[in-house]
Amino acid sequence: MKAHPKLPDNTDPAANAATQAYRAREAWRVFEIMSEFVEATERLQAIQPAVSIFGSARTPRDHPYYKKTEEIARLLSDAGFSVISGGGPGIMEAANRGAFHGKSPSVGLNILLPHEQGGNAYQDVSQSFRHFFARKMMFVKNATAFVVMPGGFGTLDELSEALTLIQTGKSRRIPIILVGSQFWGGLLDWFRATLINEKMINPDDMDLMQVIDEPRAVVDAIFAFYETRGFGLSPAEREMQLSL
Repeated sequence: MKAHPKLPDNTDPAANAATQAYRAREAWRVFEIMSEFVEATERLQAIQPAVSIFGSARTPRDHPYYKKTEEIARLLSDAGFSVISGGGPGIMEAANRGAFHGKSPSVGLNILLPHEQGGNAYQDVSQSFRHFFARKMMFVKNATAFVVMPGGFGTLDELSEALTLIQTGKSRRIPIILVGSQFWGGLLDWFRATLINEKMINPDDMDLMQVIDEPRAVVDAIFAFYETRGFGLSPAEREMQLSL
């Protein structure tokens, strides 16, 4: 059969063999991804309720952001929340460190990267991933709240992912708390001035987030959100989680 002119010509035997070998590797990769999901799901079932904390890997230990993150994580841990971070340095380490010295588990979802250092030393539960999307799903699937500290592209990616999933109804509504009014203020102003004005989002989409500066107020806001409904998933929310 003659190939469509817009499709590559696979009639060359050498090129075709290389393509088939690559496709075979790609097919086996599906099983690798499945194993990541299964292993992580089984290991993380017992950490509920949990709060995922996002933030920069570049924040030094003597920075106020690091110290505030550690305080928030310790308060959450002592209040009965497992604390989930990316398991790396900076804000991730501060989150794990605060929880590690608290009453509830400190969880690190570590990503394996070719030129990055390993996980931090403050993890009661450590789970490693090769694929970013599997790791990101576990951040969402196991969280009863998101606490978003100052960070860069990775933090913005995680914030956008959480907002999109909730906005589109693919994930249940949970608190998304941005810590640092000065840091986040410019972005939120742009959301209002540009995204809302150009009808890219609805005005009430801004209600998906709240900005809080004080560590104790972060914990209080999470408890206030769940005051009338509890932390467990409803049957409808359990079904929703299966469609993440």
